Amino acid sequence: MALTPRQKQVLDFIAEFIAENEYAPSFEELAEGLGLASIATVHKHLTALESKGYLKRSFNQSRALEVTPKYRREQRIHRSDVESRQVGLWEMPLLGVIAAGMPIESFSNQETLSFSQFAGAKETFALEVRGESMIEDHIMDGDYVLVEKTDRARNGEIVVALVEGSETTLKRFYREGEDRVRLQPANSAMNQIIVPAASVEIQGRVLAVHRKY
Repeated sequence: MALTPRQKQVLDFIAEFIAENEYAPSFEELAEGLGLASIATVHKHLTALESKGYLKRSFNQSRALEVTPKYRREQRIHRSDVESRQVGLWEMPLLGVIAAGMPIESFSNQETLSFSQFAGAKETFALEVRGESMIEDHIMDGDYVLVEKTDRARNGEIVVALVEGSETTLKRFYREGEDRVRLQPANSAMNQIIVPAASVEIQGRVLAVHRKY
């Protein structure tokens, strides 16, 4: 039998009181703590909770209230469900592999990756890094980057750039005048990419890096 919201409130109050004080509340403390009108109302709620298997009472003892294993089991299940939903809120689509070297074919995949500690933007996705062109920015081959979907970038931001409509790459973005763009690697051994601005489409900017060891 399901609990009413008020019965759940009474039961939670009893459980929390016992956890804090190591003894059960009196009927008077229940009435005061829950804002109940009378001791009779307390008795009514306790009887209902006992009939539903959530509470045990010993009528010949003072403060003789005990929550049952049924309540504690359902609380554990509830906490687990809440934690699972919270994690799920920040599970990002893992769309594929992004080049940190020479550009490669455009990304396409259907996996997911969790960035629950870092996610804050509404439209985000994850990419797995391939290559070493960003190692001086501590983005290594095999890392995952969390990307905010956007078509704009400021100078110096690390972006996912679609080059000439077919190849994506991970680089720092700089404008060179009005009609050219520099995609700058963070690896002194690699050359920068300078291309017409019209041939570059910004698909996102990097928010965070995730590394597995």
